[in-house]
Amino acid sequence: MTPRQQLEDLAERKLLRSLTTLPATGTRVTVDGRELWNFASNDYLGLAHHPAITAAFIDGIGKYGTGATASRLVTGSAAPHLLLEETIATAKRTEAALTFTSGYNTALSAIPVIIGKGDFILLDRLAHACLIDAARMSGATLRVFPHNDTTKLGDILSKLRAKNPTARILVVTESVFSMDGDLCPLAEILNICETHGALLLLDEAHATGILGPHGMGLAEQLGLQGKIHFQMGTLSKAVGLSGGYLAASRDWIDLITNRARPFIYTTAPPPALAHAALAALAIIRSDEGKLLREMLFQNIAILRKNHPSAIIPYILGDNETTLAASAALREKGFLAPAIRFPTVPQGTARLRITVSSGHPAEAVEALARELF
Repeated sequence: MTPRQQLEDLAERKLLRSLTTLPATGTRVTVDGRELWNFASNDYLGLAHHPAITAAFIDGIGKYGTGATASRLVTGSAAPHLLLEETIATAKRTEAALTFTSGYNTALSAIPVIIGKGDFILLDRLAHACLIDAARMSGATLRVFPHNDTTKLGDILSKLRAKNPTARILVVTESVFSMDGDLCPLAEILNICETHGALLLLDEAHATGILGPHGMGLAEQLGLQGKIHFQMGTLSKAVGLSGGYLAASRDWIDLITNRARPFIYTTAPPPALAHAALAALAIIRSDEGKLLREMLFQNIAILRKNHPSAIIPYILGDNETTLAASAALREKGFLAPAIRFPTVPQGTARLRITVSSGHPAEAVEALARELF
């Protein structure tokens, strides 16, 4: 089909998307001249507009300029990059860490180095697209286990290990699943991996800043940081900036530095961004960060009691109904876009409600009245 025919096909199936331009971000936004409460952002702690982080970014630009000018292995590695990586490693209780331009780039860089042809990789069925794409790039044999089904995961690993006693096996899952907002059974998964000699990669993208006594994720919350081989995350959500990271042993980080093509051949993130990220992590790990998390979970409880994350799915099923519900909420003053295939499985179109510590309680209560 021609591009026009493909676009028409998407439109007919209610799957056509277009870009929405916002004059500014935050919990209160303007769309097409209308002010809306923003329940679509991943800025869970409201740090994207935090004055201390803004000041650190400006200070970083003054010290290091606006760009890195080259890849990390040429001339693009600056002092803030190294200090940020040391800080992440300390916070995640690993020997080392490496930062990347995005969470997506983190997965594409790391996974094909960790695992390759002749190896096996097991992914949760609802794993993020970046993890799926990286697994396919790796050349390893890919197996998918049902969402959070530890019994099936154990069965697959047992059979694989019996047939391939020396093969490298990598299990990949997420702390907080990005479209359902539920948690993985991390302790069980880790135990299964240890039993069968498999490596574990945990994507903490939507848990960083949110979970754990210092906001370092589900692994910290459960006291398991020292046992997980690879802790991946992002600076693009609760941290309020952009970028990604991987925390692991020194040998693995050094190997990824030397072999990860997306890392090697990409211009480094601006040093000023790393400088700002240090300020953001300091806030997240401080008493202020603890207070922001308390405020966030108070807002979450208004919409769904005892829910473990800032992501609350409101599943409607078909695309047309979901688009209509999103439009109706917009008329009521709320931004909650429709999430459809391929972002979520067919037949599970939904409103993906995301809550921030910056939302006034009355705005959350007003949304709850519209939804429930």
